Amino acid sequence: MIIKNSTPEDLHEILRLYEFARALQKIKGAVLWPEFDRALIEKEIAEKRQWHIQIEGRVTCVWATTFNDPQIWEERNSDPAVYIHRIATHPAFRGRNLVAEMVTWVRRYAAENNKAYIRMDTVGENKGLIHYYQKCGFDFLGLVKLKDTENLPAHYHNATVSLFEIVLNPP
Repeated sequence: MIIKNSTPEDLHEILRLYEFARALQKIKGAVLWPEFDRALIEKEIAEKRQWHIQIEGRVTCVWATTFNDPQIWEERNSDPAVYIHRIATHPAFRGRNLVAEMVTWVRRYAAENNKAYIRMDTVGENKGLIHYYQKCGFDFLGLVKLKDTENLPAHYHNATVSLFEIVLNPP
């Protein structure tokens, strides 16, 4: 298993994993992700903020990172944090605790970048996902109604989100 930055050659597979995630969201009755703009993913790749787990040469799990997420985290955005977005796992690799592997990696990545927190969100109150992320080490901080969603992807518009955090070394 290797964790590394995604490259332009990985774009097709990243988009395919997002399609798999949408199909699962539909089956589970969860909030559906929109089709993400290729330009957004290409920008994250160019900025080295798109990551993946590779097993036996296959992209199996993807996510994006940022150090800035003011529309979701509002005043807490000033905290030194890594924010995780759009985790998607290939169906053939679900159940292998890849998110837990990602969290182990993000802990190191946060430390290397002098961040005190790892944060993420999910739209809605998906109790199964909340429990899963807690098993992976996140504290569930509760639900927040987003105020300014103008520049966020469509699934955030008029949304309530579940917030998650791992405290590493608070300032």
